[in-house]
Amino acid sequence: MLTKRIIPCLDIKNGRTVKGVNFVDLRDAGDPVELAEIYSRTGADELVFLDISATEEKRKTLAELVRKVAAKVNIPFTVGGGISSVEDVDILLQNGADKVAINSSAVKNPHLINDLSAKFGKQCIVVAIDARKVNNEWKVHLVGGKVPTEINLFKWAKEVEARGAGEILFTSMDHDGTKAGFANEALAQLSHELTIPVIASGGAGNIEHFCEAFSKGKADAALAASVFHFKEIEIKDLKEEMKIKGIEVRL
Repeated sequence: MLTKRIIPCLDIKNGRTVKGVNFVDLRDAGDPVELAEIYSRTGADELVFLDISATEEKRKTLAELVRKVAAKVNIPFTVGGGISSVEDVDILLQNGADKVAINSSAVKNPHLINDLSAKFGKQCIVVAIDARKVNNEWKVHLVGGKVPTEINLFKWAKEVEARGAGEILFTSMDHDGTKAGFANEALAQLSHELTIPVIASGGAGNIEHFCEAFSKGKADAALAASVFHFKEIEIKDLKEEMKIKGIEVRL
């Protein structure tokens, strides 16, 4: 059985790690290179870096940051934010990223998924999907959750898989930063309908929430930010508890 992965997420704004609630009210959470090194050393399986305010002007900054992180970590890391072309991905992979995450650009130009998968291989293409419930239906949102669409989460996830994505990173905007648990029903449906791995994001508040994302949500990996950044949960403690509960994990 494949081991379940624990993935700290570093949301980057102006070169610093930040964290908010429901995608707003951001506060500083530290230096991303220092945090990455700590996580690599203390048991994280992977890292995700998201430049949440990416603009063309920040592309160079992100590439430099990727290079600095790559020099300090020995685990895979995924970089996202402002990626809209084969060239963008090429730069990030050359600077040491192992995978890239695309979100708004994939919705605006779905064929980008096909192009990136064909050029770089599906194993390094992650499609991030931010969604929230609107009139009891999960709807995809763009641009860091600011722009609502009429796109159904599950239909979009299936299209993304068909176009060559290697993984889905699903963030429930309703749960993000609330520390009330992951969106396990939606996760379970995604996991049932897809054959590619699903990463759970949004809502981690305690160790039990992670365990439920795997047992109830059937997720392949769970991602969190503030509970790790502010040392509310130590990855070592989390993994030991997962092991006790019979969840396959790399210690």
